[in-house]
Amino acid sequence: MPRILQFQRNRNAASKFEELMRPQVEFLHRLAWRFTGSVADAEDLVQDVLLKLYPRREELAGIEQLRPWLAKVLYRQYVDFVRRQARSPLSAPAAGAPEGGDPLDAVADPEDGPEGRAERGEWRDRILTALGRLNPEQRAVVVMHDIEGYSLEELEPILEAPLGTLKSRLHRARQRLRADLGMEPFSALERVKP
Repeated sequence: MPRILQFQRNRNAASKFEELMRPQVEFLHRLAWRFTGSVADAEDLVQDVLLKLYPRREELAGIEQLRPWLAKVLYRQYVDFVRRQARSPLSAPAAGAPEGGDPLDAVADPEDGPEGRAERGEWRDRILTALGRLNPEQRAVVVMHDIEGYSLEELEPILEAPLGTLKSRLHRARQRLRADLGMEPFSALERVKP
């Protein structure tokens, strides 16, 4: 086969992958950031996921509900990341000390004054610190259920855990957050509804 035709076929495959994944990257990055608490680690995690998915681009096109499937892949990559961190001889940054900041905070609210931004930033830091103190399984269920809005039934296949285990993890995580923050940060009225 001539090199030009081979190049054109590879270019078409790459553009199809990009079309499919471009709308999902912000979601993946936000979820990865909430898992890791670090912008750099979130970027690495998303990059690793995209690199692993690129060879499987034909399979991706056939997936009906891509977002939950990608959340599951990202969660598995995150678990591997945590395991690598635990085995690493290098000392990791202290848990609960997230670096960078929420990438979504870069968008300013025009109606919000300096006092509101400072208060919101203080609460964000307290919540991130409390989330950082949770174990990875508890953090994952809180982030995906209370922040991203997945139901526990939807999380069963994503996190590969029985419903009872997820309920237990969520309950314990909320207890810990309540103790650390003096309140439950994600009340039923504030949760994202699907």
